[in-house]
Amino acid sequence: MALDGTYAGLQASIAAWINRTDLTAVIPDFISLAEAKISRDLRLRKQIVLSTLSTVASTRGVNLPSDWLQFENVSIDGNPERQLTYCTVEHLDYQYPNGDPSGKPSLFTIEGDQILFGPMPDAVYTVNIFYYQKFTALSSGANWLFTNHPNIYLNLALSYACHYIKDAKRTAEYLDLYERDAAALQTQDDMAQHSGSSLRVRST
Repeated sequence: MALDGTYAGLQASIAAWINRTDLTAVIPDFISLAEAKISRDLRLRKQIVLSTLSTVASTRGVNLPSDWLQFENVSIDGNPERQLTYCTVEHLDYQYPNGDPSGKPSLFTIEGDQILFGPMPDAVYTVNIFYYQKFTALSSGANWLFTNHPNIYLNLALSYACHYIKDAKRTAEYLDLYERDAAALQTQDDMAQHSGSSLRVRST
């Protein structure tokens, strides 16, 4: 099966490229490892989505979306809309020890799988979030990155496959191909995203 844009096709291509027919059971692991690294490495416009969260009165934190990677912008809905400023957990604890005083948030930070607000919300507020979303796992269906840049998936998965069969030379070669292609894509995307406008600081 050729590299045809499907999960099964990618598995078949990996087996063909390393010329092995005995790795069927572990090839999905190579793809999962590749997807985890891609989630760490790439932040593309196609990943940015808009969603909302709702604060809970007298509760400092709200769970992050399950597909969250990184914030691009966080604000409290209203007229006017209030932009929230990112700070460290230590600063939030210092500024609002024990969550006191409460009020309309102006700061936020990340701890574990939650976004924390300062001051502690004194009411229900709608929080508008632009964030980088994980690409859908290929086991659940094709995604934009794989459809448009299959080389990134293939080369990185092949690097894990070659590492598994202890072929250090090809591991390094495929990893280098992945890193060059991923860097070129990220650079191209950054240039397109910020063309004609000032850069914004991303919040992690």
